[in-house]
Amino acid sequence: MGLKMIKTAIYPGTFDPITNGHIDIIKRAKILFDNVLVAVASSDNKKPMFSLEKRVNMARAATKNISNVEVEPFSNLLVDFANSKNIRVIIRGLRAVSDFEYELQMGYTNASLNKDIETLYLMPSLENAFISSSVVRTILKHNGNASHLYPKEIEKFIKEKS
Repeated sequence: MGLKMIKTAIYPGTFDPITNGHIDIIKRAKILFDNVLVAVASSDNKKPMFSLEKRVNMARAATKNISNVEVEPFSNLLVDFANSKNIRVIIRGLRAVSDFEYELQMGYTNASLNKDIETLYLMPSLENAFISSSVVRTILKHNGNASHLYPKEIEKFIKEKS
């Protein structure tokens, strides 16, 4: 039995907003996979700062110069969305030990829902390890400058919000 090359991975998240840390993970995933589908979750329960449409548009703007990256919204179970796209690998970012327990639990949950799904954990570079969307949102809510934490391509979306 030969090795079957997996060509596409899915990178899910709320991306509220997309950050340099997310872009770092997308670029790392592109080393391993031909195509990456950035799946923007509706995440209504998290009460996002930005609308789903705006988060999708920000992710598209931020990834427009990265070949073979697509961005799509989803509102169903991640494993069902991945299955509908015939994708079997989920990419998740791990910044710190504090992320690990939650991400491991999610990975096991997804595996329990679909045994054919694999979760691959990638770490961002050290310079991006502290960046999270919640940190960016906190800075923005207090009228601080967070522009060094997110791609310049989304600046116009951020300015529209304030």
